[in-house]
Amino acid sequence: MSEGSRSVVSVGWLATHQNDTDIVVADVRWYLPTTGRSGRAEYETDHISGAVFIDLERDLAVHGGQGRGRHPLPPVDAFARSLGALGIGNDSHVIAYDDAAGSTAARLWWMLRQVGHRRVSVLDGGLSAWRATGYPVTADLPLITEHTFTPHVRLDRVATRSDVDHARTSTGSVVIDARARERFEGRVEPIDVRAGHIPGARNMPFSENLVRSDLDGISRFKPADDLRRHFETLGVDNLKDVIVYCGSGVTACHNALALDLAGFPEPRLYVGSWSDWSADDALPVATGEA
Repeated sequence: MSEGSRSVVSVGWLATHQNDTDIVVADVRWYLPTTGRSGRAEYETDHISGAVFIDLERDLAVHGGQGRGRHPLPPVDAFARSLGALGIGNDSHVIAYDDAAGSTAARLWWMLRQVGHRRVSVLDGGLSAWRATGYPVTADLPLITEHTFTPHVRLDRVATRSDVDHARTSTGSVVIDARARERFEGRVEPIDVRAGHIPGARNMPFSENLVRSDLDGISRFKPADDLRRHFETLGVDNLKDVIVYCGSGVTACHNALALDLAGFPEPRLYVGSWSDWSADDALPVATGEA
């Protein structure tokens, strides 16, 4: 398998291929509101040449609609229009990056896969690795040629609240929480109304999919065999139904990507995640270790 057909590509690969006519580079930087930072503002300051900006809050989520949780999915037709307006068509190979080890870029990866588009990769190490290698950045905005994107929705990749409630007690399922251990265990909860985790879930903080390089200090994905062994310790195998969740359905996509890299079947995403589950007082909550 060539690197360009994989779910993760290196900065060296992108530097070689970024001018290919089918490549669309997507900057998916996003920051918590409490940081005072703006992904769009930082994109407009500098970005990989030719990159378009994809806004997590506007393009990858919809607020005030029917979806539950902090980052419900946008309607498929609206997502398709956003993609087309950014120059992404059905033949495009999308390379998504951020500056947070892929934690938001993976949301775009998952959403494109969910609408049937397999030509999408996350840039390993993201913008940090690109800069550390010495590749140039620019403030120039790209000229975009609009395309038509036709989605082919895969409804089986989304898990509902009731799916999760059944899976958490099923021997044929594994529910994985991507949040940091202190939030999973209920020791802290800075955002949601209740602390803890879905009873029966196992904890795999998305940061544990990564290894920090001693050479440049950049975090990149662990080798596939290491990822596979780690997920196996959580009870994952090729026959289990795996559901991933996090705080609001964003960093859980990082675990979905890591499972794909490890060679496991694609999991389902509980989009509402903890922000949905914890908001319903009728649903049980567990604290402490899994």
